[in-house]
Amino acid sequence: MSTEEFDSDMEYSDSDCGDNGYEDYYNNQHWGSETDNDFDSDHNKKDPEYAIHDCLKVEEVERLLNENVEVLSTNLHITPLLAKVLLHTHNWALQDVLAKYRTNASSLLVNSKIKSPHPPDPASVIKAQKGGQCSVCITNHPPEKFATLTCGHAFCKDCWLPEDFVLSLLTKPNMRDRYQSFAFRDYVKTHPQLRFCPGPNCQIVMKSKERRAKRVICLSCKTIFCFCCGMDYHAPTDCKTIKMWLTKCADDSETANYISAHTKDCPKCHICIEKNGGCNHMQCYNCKHEFCWMCLGDWKTHGSEYYECSRYKDNPNIAHESSHVQAREALKKYLHYYERVCFCFVVI
Repeated sequence: MSTEEFDSDMEYSDSDCGDNGYEDYYNNQHWGSETDNDFDSDHNKKDPEYAIHDCLKVEEVERLLNENVEVLSTNLHITPLLAKVLLHTHNWALQDVLAKYRTNASSLLVNSKIKSPHPPDPASVIKAQKGGQCSVCITNHPPEKFATLTCGHAFCKDCWLPEDFVLSLLTKPNMRDRYQSFAFRDYVKTHPQLRFCPGPNCQIVMKSKERRAKRVICLSCKTIFCFCCGMDYHAPTDCKTIKMWLTKCADDSETANYISAHTKDCPKCHICIEKNGGCNHMQCYNCKHEFCWMCLGDWKTHGSEYYECSRYKDNPNIAHESSHVQAREALKKYLHYYERVCFCFVVI
């Protein structure tokens, strides 16, 4: 799973897993051992964190999706392509699509961006016959480069997206395979009961009846992860919190905290200076200004207090240094938890 795909809107609640059994479960688990990989089905069914799931190959997932498409196509007497688009748009909620189509088919098609709410524009038909500028890529094309659907929309062939239309234009087998692979991944991502195994180079798709924050294990690559968000299993932390934590670890917010906690700006040229030892007598390497590290006062009028600053003690506003103190505490807290969370992931 890529980084951009890292952004999941699923949330986890404490009610997803029962409270009973947590303590015994954690005390008795031996993560990473060979016996841990050989899951006993009876034990797993009693485990409040375990999600009952199946490990499916690509062919099995395609068969599952095509069965849903066939059911919808047969019930509504529509083409398989239209059925697939409707299911994809509505996260493969078959009964929901059936109900909406029977209630108001036209509204469903319009909301799914399949049918235009307006009649075909004669100008679009003329454009396809005479050629001109494609309104998607803003490029002029001859007539043979344009294609028009029954709704009247005319665009160049390179800009059309319907699957059957695209496949009819792709003549190279490798391009067809790549397109179908991308389309397949998109279908799986929108299905509430399916999730790709995040293991490296693993093609297995996990199927679970409930998309909840529970533990699943891939029988192919032995990867253990959370079915809800697809990340490393993180109980008892919920998906939303672990996502925020990983985002915090990946950004530069703690770098800014480190700079704020361990550096000060030169009072004359405002360049950032880090003090790594010695007394309070500082000299800026940029402008050569001499000042006191504690109170930032000019050293010429400061006196000879190299290791203690009376001005710093006498001024409560300087003494507190609220922003620097807060930055130091925030950095200390972050490093405390960062080291422990990283250790937990390594052990698991």
